Amino acid sequence: MGSCLSSKQSAISCEGVSKKQKVLPIDASFKLPAPLPSWPPGGGFGSGIIDLGDGLQVCQISSFNKVWAAHEGGPDDLGASFFEPSQLPQGFSMLGCYSQPNNRSLYGWVLAGRDETGSALKQPIDYTLVWSSESLQIKQDGVGYIWLPTPPDGYKALGHVVTNSPQKPPLGKIRCVRSDLTEQCEFDSWVWGLGKESDLNGFNVFSLFPSNRGTQAMGVCVGTFVAQKTTTAPVSLSCLKNVVSNLSCMPNLDQIKAIFQAYSPWIYFHPDEEYLPSSVEWYFVNGALLYERGEESKPVPIESNGSNLPQGGSNDGAYWLDLPVEEGAKDRVKKGDLQDSRVYLHIKPMFGAAFTDIVVWVFYPFNGPSKAKVEFINIPLGKIGEHVGDWEHLTLRISNFNGELLSIYFSEHSGGTWVNSSELEFQNGNKAVTYSSLHGHAMYAKPGLVLQGSGSIGIRNDTAKSKKFIDTGTNSLVVAAEYLGMAITEPPWLNYFRKWGPKLTYDIAEEIKKVEKLLPGKLKSAFDKFVRSLPNEVLGEEGPTGPKLKRNWTGDEV
Repeated sequence: MGSCLSSKQSAISCEGVSKKQKVLPIDASFKLPAPLPSWPPGGGFGSGIIDLGDGLQVCQISSFNKVWAAHEGGPDDLGASFFEPSQLPQGFSMLGCYSQPNNRSLYGWVLAGRDETGSALKQPIDYTLVWSSESLQIKQDGVGYIWLPTPPDGYKALGHVVTNSPQKPPLGKIRCVRSDLTEQCEFDSWVWGLGKESDLNGFNVFSLFPSNRGTQAMGVCVGTFVAQKTTTAPVSLSCLKNVVSNLSCMPNLDQIKAIFQAYSPWIYFHPDEEYLPSSVEWYFVNGALLYERGEESKPVPIESNGSNLPQGGSNDGAYWLDLPVEEGAKDRVKKGDLQDSRVYLHIKPMFGAAFTDIVVWVFYPFNGPSKAKVEFINIPLGKIGEHVGDWEHLTLRISNFNGELLSIYFSEHSGGTWVNSSELEFQNGNKAVTYSSLHGHAMYAKPGLVLQGSGSIGIRNDTAKSKKFIDTGTNSLVVAAEYLGMAITEPPWLNYFRKWGPKLTYDIAEEIKKVEKLLPGKLKSAFDKFVRSLPNEVLGEEGPTGPKLKRNWTGDEV
């Protein structure tokens, strides 16, 4: 049995679409710019099939036939399209249909299942009509009907069936899954509704993912959607579960290296950026110091690998790191060293080990001061935003079925954003282009200005291409991959759990007053309220903790 992925990525049958309708982004299928390489051998990674245990095998399908589409409502008021998977390999059955908004290229997948024991999958015993567009006066292709399978006792439905006729689908169209092979799921992102944004008390379509997510969680995302008339009702569908915690489909070390070489992103810095990244080793060798509470007058130089840093414990304020004391060395180290920069990789299973997350950590010795935009006025914020030690990251989500890059997470201060591969900028093959914001180092998928705030007041996050950049594939180090056991030796600095910078002592109120002197009267109070609402990560009062203390180390991204 070969790979279960179609050789024709996301092929579409578009029967019934009016020739008068304008071309939408979804009318084109997305493919990565370069073909996928042949991955090094070993284990089940890239084999096309994952065994979830108790006789249930799944494969990933990205070929679809369009069933129905709406041409208004949803993101950007462009509507959404509904598909059923096509070209299922022999022995595999549909678990649900796929849907996505029309405002981006077609790029998605659903899982199909194969029953090796005769009890893992069963046909539904009936269908319930969840929703129909029959009475709606909207722009649409014919009429759409969304059906919920009625599972036999002891089984659960994982997806809907979509038709363009009022007749119930055949019972053999879809399979339900035995309850012990499923887990609870919840709304992920909004796909479509009748308005331009989701309506809590109206009809909505959402993509789904497991409610419990993280490196130890075994819920498997199916790629299907849920259609419900209210968002307050319990989700009517379930996701799958890797019941035997099978990690054999995770990549081995050779495969990790090949994956990262295929997808290693480029990070561009703003042309005015003065505070660039460095390797952790460069930072230590060039004079970073370890301080201990009560012994502030006796800071200690740090070994190049951090071997003399306190290990484990908790972020109790007993220790912290800081820049060199001597002013010349301090100013030099603050600026980092682009030529000596290095990214640090954490490899972890996600969604029941059906996917691999490669977290790309970047270290900056210093985070520069922020700049605000207040209405039409751009104002430097003095010391606000400054802190020593800055950890930022990107997360590449890889399908373990075939090794394809599905999306990237961009960390942005205390939050972040997932961006599908179809919406990324690429260069040099399948390497995504990312942009680090001026001084704050938040990561973005596109250049320009992002205002962090509300209305017309916010912190400026300016990004642009320049001659300052790093190709992360040229100097990377895998620092953690817990599932590989002893294959990876973690550097001592990774298990330093205290602050990577001191608590700053500047007076925020005084800094605000300096800025407010430059503002017209009516903007002073609005600006003051805005600044005081910012999290410490943005205000820069304290240095950050290291990667292992971030919530995404064992959990999913936001």
